[in-house]
Amino acid sequence: MPRNDGPGRENPPHDGFEEDLGAVLRRTGEGFAGDRRELVEGGVRRGRRRLVRRRAAVTGGVLALAAVGVGGVYGGSLLGSAGPAATTSVAAPPKPTGTGPETRPPDEARIPVKDLAAVLRAHTPAGRWEIEDEGGEGQFVLGVYDDGAGKAAVSVSLSRSSGPGEAGEAMVTCPDEAHVPDAECTTETLPGVGRLLLFQGYEYPDKREKTKTWRATLLTEDGFLVDASEYNAPAQKGARVSRDTPPFTPAQLKALVTADAWKPLLAGLPALPQGSTPPSAPDEPSADALRATLRSLLPEGLEVKDEGGQDGYGYVVVDDGGGRSFVEINVQTGMRDVAGHLTSTGATTLPDGRLVGVVQEAAEKGGTGVVSWTVDTVTPEGFRVVVTALNSDGYRAPATRSEPALTVERLKTIALSPKWRKPVD
Repeated sequence: MPRNDGPGRENPPHDGFEEDLGAVLRRTGEGFAGDRRELVEGGVRRGRRRLVRRRAAVTGGVLALAAVGVGGVYGGSLLGSAGPAATTSVAAPPKPTGTGPETRPPDEARIPVKDLAAVLRAHTPAGRWEIEDEGGEGQFVLGVYDDGAGKAAVSVSLSRSSGPGEAGEAMVTCPDEAHVPDAECTTETLPGVGRLLLFQGYEYPDKREKTKTWRATLLTEDGFLVDASEYNAPAQKGARVSRDTPPFTPAQLKALVTADAWKPLLAGLPALPQGSTPPSAPDEPSADALRATLRSLLPEGLEVKDEGGQDGYGYVVVDDGGGRSFVEINVQTGMRDVAGHLTSTGATTLPDGRLVGVVQEAAEKGGTGVVSWTVDTVTPEGFRVVVTALNSDGYRAPATRSEPALTVERLKTIALSPKWRKPVD
């Protein structure tokens, strides 16, 4: 994935949306047996709740969070499969169907949608708009745009970062190529304005549908997020592609999210709840700490060729001389609800009460001949460590060897190591 970090790049310690992703999360890359997709996505919602306080984002999102596993950090767009529609937030319950005070989430802004739509119309090329719920209130606007070349779903959401340099930085950090191939992503610092991300990729990184998603996200210097997404179809998912590319160029998306007209609307966003846990809380070790710990647990003879990740998640690409192998680790707290699932799928219970599940299977999202070996562990108090190895150097890449570079027993040793309680700095 071409990367151009532009002027002012601060070189953050992690390179990971989806997703999506995942973003978009996402929390093992391939998950576990049975209902592993739901299990993974549930972990993403809980683990990223502190990272992206977005009241109007959909699980799965612009980088297909569920598709990119835990590596993507992006909340999604706001468009449902049948056209612009309210869906489920990465950081909040589903948007209510009504707009009255009895159904509106207590922390959602009451900005007139018509005001949001007015800014959207004024800062995009001339065309016909169909705006959803234009008489309602909220902090996002959903619409279908048609310039005569085909209908395109478009959304803009306004939100607050959970704090300077915290959730907002994740939203304006390009995803790892290992999770989101065939995409272009750039970031730059705009003096006096903020940090800007521009992304051009596909709704599904494996391209099982031809829907393209382009995105611009601005983190302002005073901690607000303006996030715009567009598609080359009248809906984010499930709609026939209507044009070759989304309607607005990256330069036009940049002009849209950086428009001064958003400022008075951003001022109407409610303050974040007091006492919320910041994303830098010690229950999610940093990407640097995770990768350092993972490297310390690798057997001799493995050379680390690449690495990446984000807080709570890390990966390395290793080679023992027999081909590259992708290995990822995810560390979570508050995951006691996973225990029942692991038990039902045949996990072993250790004397200290920890559950250990093992799955060896064809990688659900892998390339040709790719297999995934996963060890999923959780303690009685909900401390979860999941490690996965592939016989390829990334998701959706073809197999580079017959088996992953790490055996299942080695994966167990890594996942059960006490080092995860205090990862290496």
